[in-house]
Amino acid sequence: MRTVEIAPTFEGWQAAARTLLREGVPPADVRWREIATGQQPSLIAEPVTPAPGAVRVPRQFLDIARLAASASDPARWQVLYEILWRLLHENHDLLKTDADPGVRRLNALAKREGEGAAPFVPPGAGLAELRAAAARCTGCELYRHATQTVFGRGPADARIVLVGEQPGDQEDLKGAPFVGPAGGVFDRALTEVGLDRERLYVTNVVKHFKFVERGKRRIHQTPRMSELTACRPWLEAELAAIKPGVLVCLGATAAHAIFGPDFRLMQDRGRFAATRWAPRTIATLHPSAVLRGEDEAQQARLYGILLEDLRLVAGV
Repeated sequence: MRTVEIAPTFEGWQAAARTLLREGVPPADVRWREIATGQQPSLIAEPVTPAPGAVRVPRQFLDIARLAASASDPARWQVLYEILWRLLHENHDLLKTDADPGVRRLNALAKREGEGAAPFVPPGAGLAELRAAAARCTGCELYRHATQTVFGRGPADARIVLVGEQPGDQEDLKGAPFVGPAGGVFDRALTEVGLDRERLYVTNVVKHFKFVERGKRRIHQTPRMSELTACRPWLEAELAAIKPGVLVCLGATAAHAIFGPDFRLMQDRGRFAATRWAPRTIATLHPSAVLRGEDEAQQARLYGILLEDLRLVAGV
């Protein structure tokens, strides 16, 4: 059994863990002990000859480990090293196994998971800082299976902001909103009404793709209310940073997030109203609704509704 003395910080643990991994020391052979600030850490009692090559672990683990390191539980260093060892020697996708006792304990130490995005949102930040912070958000479970955070795109001084529901399959892979099939409908409609996408800010209520796998396909799933609530601080921060003159809700999910749960999309769409986010706020169909039309006639009718509402936006 080796006693490893570290400063009680993530960086102190990380340095010791790297050395232990290079020596091939399993978690069962390590006892962790914290030392006071200013004391010299004793990584390992015996001399160490580092092996070449860097240790590569998922970025997700590093983000969670930093949070867990700030917990008060003295066993946190052992938990971190056990998970790290298993990631490298047993299962690189271990963190996706929610039922695993070790993963559950790690997430409990991190505390912030499941508490929503608010702890991750830097107060008063601009879009660039918000985008960087959102990339490390673990405020709900959707980050676990998504490829990446899909933050909003567009100029910080955009007069018009358009908000959809969540990224889809292509958005998740490319890291940008409205670049898949619905994005094609969206771009065509913007062009027809004379809106320049380069001058618009486009985002979603939820920043991670929620899906279910069916064979090789990833099928969109509507976010639960808890997931919408968890992610809402990012949208609020975006709108606070931009302060748009016009806010457009694309689809029922976005409309409910802005106008409230009683909003009825097909009854209330196409009318401007003042909200706390913009003096002119309006809702219309999500471009994906056009694609879901049962036949060409219905798709044409739905597309006409989308154009009608976007023309109102272009006219203000």
